[in-house]
Amino acid sequence: MALLTGRVAIVTGGGRGIGREHCLELARHGARVVVVDPGVGVRGESSDEDPADQVVSEIAATGGEAYAEKGSVADWSTCERIVAAAVDRFGRLDAVVNNAGILRDRMITSMTEDDFDAVIAVHLKGTFQMTKHACDHWRSLAKAGEGSGGRIINTTSGAGFGGNIGQASYAAAKGGIISLTLTTALEMARYDVTANAVSPVARTRMSADLSSFGSGLPEVDGFDPLDPGLISPVVAYLASSHSDWLSGQVLRVEGNTLVRMEGWRKGETYRSRSGKRLEAEELLAGVRLVYGTFPSGV
Repeated sequence: MALLTGRVAIVTGGGRGIGREHCLELARHGARVVVVDPGVGVRGESSDEDPADQVVSEIAATGGEAYAEKGSVADWSTCERIVAAAVDRFGRLDAVVNNAGILRDRMITSMTEDDFDAVIAVHLKGTFQMTKHACDHWRSLAKAGEGSGGRIINTTSGAGFGGNIGQASYAAAKGGIISLTLTTALEMARYDVTANAVSPVARTRMSADLSSFGSGLPEVDGFDPLDPGLISPVVAYLASSHSDWLSGQVLRVEGNTLVRMEGWRKGETYRSRSGKRLEAEELLAGVRLVYGTFPSGV
């Protein structure tokens, strides 16, 4: 079943790893794909590689249609141009998959301003910029009575939910992407645009040391639970017209398992003794009551 026949999708970070798999899967389902990848290294450093062109060639070899964009999503005007060029070339835009990312892992006490800014610029700012320009396009169509909706599919990670040692910038960006996804879903619902995020567990350049044992996923004969291609079917579904009912959600993919993430929920509560403002003194016991923990002898 070709879920995406006639549809057009932009995939950032589409030249390698998970992004490459997204491009191939979307094309397999009939989408015309814009492969966005400047070919930089894991830390964002320049390189002589052209992975976007390689993915375009792979898609063409299977009879699909795609073209490459080499600009960085960290640049506002580049993102605006990529969206406009896709619409100009294919006559429409149906989905944007925000997958681009770099890593500059350091402990907070060792991290530099440049390290932090570079990671935020690609992950969080880049996701916002591609989202903004695509949503501008879909909003204008809707106001003209020509809208057919759109799909924003963002990429977060486990670090975005619970943090991770040495990844202050990455975790902050991924947590911000979750909030950006929720806000986009709320604001764009009136234009029939959905926004969801996927949280992959996979082995890529950015997680080269990850093992299935370390990830907690079971080993299965003939099946690699960390194959980056395992996330792409979920992205293909979210990019299709069949997902028009689903928005503002985060879906985690763990091997062959799809997990609905439910975010922050209210837990135990403590009410002030006076029935009015909480006092700091009473919180000595009150906060411990909320967490169910007391020092010995209390």
